[in-house]
Amino acid sequence: MIPSSALSYLQSPALRVLWAAAHRRLSGNGRVATGRLTLTGLDLAQRDALGQLLARVVGDSPTVDLSQLDRRLRATAAGTGLLGVVEAVIGPIPDRRADAAAERERRALLQEEAQAAVRDAGLDGYAWISAWLPARLPTAYVRQAATVLSLTVGPHARTWSRGELAQAVTGSAHGLDDDTTLNRLVTRGLALALTGSADLPGGAAERRALWDAAGVAGDTVATTVLTYGLRPRDVPWLCERTDRGWETHLTLREVRRLAPMSLSSGTVFVCENPRVLEAAVDNEIEAPIVCTMGNPTTVTLALLDAITATEQVELAYHGDFDWPGVGIANRVFARYPTRPWQFSSSDYRSAVEQAASRGTPRQNLTGRPTAASWDPALTESMSSLGIAIHEEALIESLLNDLRRPR
Repeated sequence: MIPSSALSYLQSPALRVLWAAAHRRLSGNGRVATGRLTLTGLDLAQRDALGQLLARVVGDSPTVDLSQLDRRLRATAAGTGLLGVVEAVIGPIPDRRADAAAERERRALLQEEAQAAVRDAGLDGYAWISAWLPARLPTAYVRQAATVLSLTVGPHARTWSRGELAQAVTGSAHGLDDDTTLNRLVTRGLALALTGSADLPGGAAERRALWDAAGVAGDTVATTVLTYGLRPRDVPWLCERTDRGWETHLTLREVRRLAPMSLSSGTVFVCENPRVLEAAVDNEIEAPIVCTMGNPTTVTLALLDAITATEQVELAYHGDFDWPGVGIANRVFARYPTRPWQFSSSDYRSAVEQAASRGTPRQNLTGRPTAASWDPALTESMSSLGIAIHEEALIESLLNDLRRPR
């Protein structure tokens, strides 16, 4: 402890500029009194006080050797070195080097634990996961978020209501409410997985749409899936609607009651645009069709889950020849036994030629290219030609395919 008389001298306002500068230097170099410190802009009183302390004449911008100052202070009545004096006058000196090293170690540990959580959830092979992987959040949040992503857009995906999913993962039906940290972390992962962007949806409607696209519904009756031609055994009312040539909208509650849907072996056609299904109904085509109406929602995924529960049933998928359409198709191909339905590179080139021969105004491809998992050549062709072909432009060709005997 510095004697009071010595401390009073060291606390002189004229010396404070020295101690403040030394405090900054010591906190940045591991609290070790080494190196040189240059002071600038000293007034006469400060130069006099510093000169008395150092026992030499100093100018306007003197340089102080910290190790020499440390030895000199130890030999004075202060009885302690530079570190002790600076802490007595200015306050505790943090060790920023040690703090930075500890922070790096903490982040490395969190990163390691986050990677382990991702591996345990079966997500380590997904292309978007590296952009999502958080490095600073507590491991408990990351582990729960990885579990949610695994159950929605990962290897264990199925359909849920949000309350069911929250209860299963967190033990509380409100664990994924909009105002929670877990919700924000999961939503970022869903955005990366489904849109390729880490930008979070701005409004409530956009957030609901993102969750719905991940197979998570707010409730079980508000949204429906559009179908036609389904003839499940032991569901006479749905078979009757098919016999009458009626399309059917099914709620998630109804799909769950019908699952697993026992269909005869064969192909169920899946389209993206409702105009395709509408045209099939108008032409009295009997082939079974499910329309995703864009990105498959929770109820759509639930229906496709129920349909493909019969091993002899295969899906045939067609969508828009644009980058969002390829992204939607990738989800379907990854989740179900599916074959492309007029949705290959050669089909795309034929569609472009057909559009040109008809004089159809050109629609340019926009957005980031997306690899077509079922046909890499399709991505190459679309990137090369740069033209978008939407599904409704190909209805005639698709209907001809649906008319063929199955």
